[in-house]
Amino acid sequence: MSGTGHIKSVTLPEIAGRKGGEPIVCLTAYTTSIAQLVDRHCDVVLVGDSVGMVLHGLPSTLGVTLEMMILHGQAVRRGLERALMVVDLPFGTYEESAAQAFRSAARVMAETGCEAVKLEGGVVMAETIRFLVQRGIPVMAHVGLTPQAVNTLGGYKVQGRGADAERILADAKAVAEAGAFSVVLEKVTASLADRITEAVDIPTIGIGASVNCDGQVLVIEDMLGMFQEFQPKFVKRYAELGRDAEAAIAAFAEDVRRRRFPGPEHVFGDTTQR
Repeated sequence: MSGTGHIKSVTLPEIAGRKGGEPIVCLTAYTTSIAQLVDRHCDVVLVGDSVGMVLHGLPSTLGVTLEMMILHGQAVRRGLERALMVVDLPFGTYEESAAQAFRSAARVMAETGCEAVKLEGGVVMAETIRFLVQRGIPVMAHVGLTPQAVNTLGGYKVQGRGADAERILADAKAVAEAGAFSVVLEKVTASLADRITEAVDIPTIGIGASVNCDGQVLVIEDMLGMFQEFQPKFVKRYAELGRDAEAAIAAFAEDVRRRRFPGPEHVFGDTTQR
């Protein structure tokens, strides 16, 4: 409950119904405080396995564990009232079999309270998606640049050029037919993203794709400018919090060194005298 009454939560049918309509707003979140900030503005909040890189300093998403995703999912859940929450299944927790995927997804949903899970892969994961959906686990799919397969793809390169476009189109069609309620299109050419958006009957969520997707998602640390040394080309920075935070930290350090930071004696008087 809020101070103004009950806040209506976004539902899966509402997201599915936004196909071709009002664009879907999605950002990542990994902590309660960030979840509280994005909740009123986002339709979907994604607890992405990008947490491994942006919060844990890992070189890729491959080292993220199910326990990490559950921990951060629980934190985000505490900060949400309105937005629909989706949690990534990390590498190695769903690819082996549909049964493995079900065990992982069921645990994530039970322990975090999320409404859906996200997994990467197209045609090869279609049967797993169908298996999960038939057993009550909603799935957001992810095709194009799939970071968990970065070694196979040869890096974080734009996907969908040339003959590769047909493969990614087939991936998107396969996950839609398998029952995914939406599909993320990451770092694919705009022309391919437009083709996919026209070809499938579920919402497409772009990240470095096309403005014509049914929605957009960004890693929140990227759009807030938390990192100075890394800036994806497709990301519009809406703030420079990393630069501002560093300046604030430097100012604090200077105040301490010059003994002008307000300690207890400045607020309460000389605490050594009673």
